[in-house]
Amino acid sequence: MEDPLENQSKPVTPTILVVDDEPAIIRLCRMLFEEAGYTVLEADGSSEALKICTQHRGPIDLLLTDLVLPPPGFQLASTSNQFPHVHGHELAVRATMIRSELRIILMSGNPEKDLVSHGIKRGTLPFLAKPFERERLLALVKNVLAQPPMPLGVEPPPRAANDAEWFG
Repeated sequence: MEDPLENQSKPVTPTILVVDDEPAIIRLCRMLFEEAGYTVLEADGSSEALKICTQHRGPIDLLLTDLVLPPPGFQLASTSNQFPHVHGHELAVRATMIRSELRIILMSGNPEKDLVSHGIKRGTLPFLAKPFERERLLALVKNVLAQPPMPLGVEPPPRAANDAEWFG
């Protein structure tokens, strides 16, 4: 007979979804994270990452995404496309709407230019400048995983006092 307490003592391994359009960055992160004992999922763009967030059966604890994710071809993001190609911050917003417990780290090779061009204030989200050192990456991941998730979802627009409430 199996002891139910024995299963509870096994440590849960955090799962990290790494998103970057550079395969070398994904391979490096996979190697570093697996050496540190994390489970790694990977995507080479936002469309694939959103599919993983929707379809992966297990937990995803952290999204590490490049801020600049060029689409493979011209495509507009729309509400009719469930998995659009979007930049890293928009990916983070959409991913946290799918998985509310998701923690986020943005990364970029040109942080000053990329943050400003996407309208993101420094200090809003954990950020990692590329190239990065192993210790810096792992310390940031450990720190972010220890914090509660930050809500990024879009707030509903404010309503006027005389707005009618419609039910379908």
